[in-house]
Amino acid sequence: MTTLVTGARGKVGQAVIGRLHAAGHTVRAASAHPAELTVPAGVEGAELALDRPETFDAALHGVRQVFLYPQPAGIHEFVKAAETAGVEHVVLLSSASVLGPDAADDPLASHNLQVERALADSDLPCTFLRAGAFASNAFGWARSIAGSLPVQLAYPDASIAPIHPEDIADIAVEALTGGSLTGRSVVPTGAESLTFREQLAVLADALGREIPFERITRAEAEQQLGRHMPAPLVASLLNYWEAAEQGPATVHDTTWTLLGRPARTFRQWAAENATAFARH
Repeated sequence: MTTLVTGARGKVGQAVIGRLHAAGHTVRAASAHPAELTVPAGVEGAELALDRPETFDAALHGVRQVFLYPQPAGIHEFVKAAETAGVEHVVLLSSASVLGPDAADDPLASHNLQVERALADSDLPCTFLRAGAFASNAFGWARSIAGSLPVQLAYPDASIAPIHPEDIADIAVEALTGGSLTGRSVVPTGAESLTFREQLAVLADALGREIPFERITRAEAEQQLGRHMPAPLVASLLNYWEAAEQGPATVHDTTWTLLGRPARTFRQWAAENATAFARH
């Protein structure tokens, strides 16, 4: 049984591919740029751009399971192609943002919600992994920390329960190879609520030096983030962080509750990735 893994150039996709292949499963790694893929020997590469339906049929040929990244452009065509190909199970890496009360109108959440709805309306058996914030989001501070500059935060006391990307991969592989998660919608998070201020302290411990931060205004944050993302997404993200200052983040489904294994911590992630934050 062949499993198609989309987003095969990403950290989670790469980890899923490696685990499946090591366990003896037949894996096809999909990317819009397959020539740039780095995959284990014996793993087939395939061209698949989720916004280009003409790439779907060949990539899905002979596939029975799909690990899917959310891309609303082309999702209806993808669903039809998957049904025609005989796909028996789709595991979607979605987002906890779809659980918000205004998810359909929220730029961050709606991206994932559109894909969930298209899959839910299909005949495809699906599992939704509504992941919380990734621990690796902290890479966004790497340039400032490595340059010995203060990390600028509009909401330093925003609380999240960051999940290690390797934990997401473990949960995804269980969804693809085991039966305990099939058909479920779970919300993978880390096991501990941490504010941004606390995450910086953990990184400081890993580096053995202080990391200064500077509280900035929302308008200043809008200007900074606006260099990299559209204004509606910026507003949505800042609204989320503002609300997250009201108290500890909820810990939902962890590798302990889903798999019976302790969750990897943010401290572990920081130690593993300390070199990315080292001084230039």
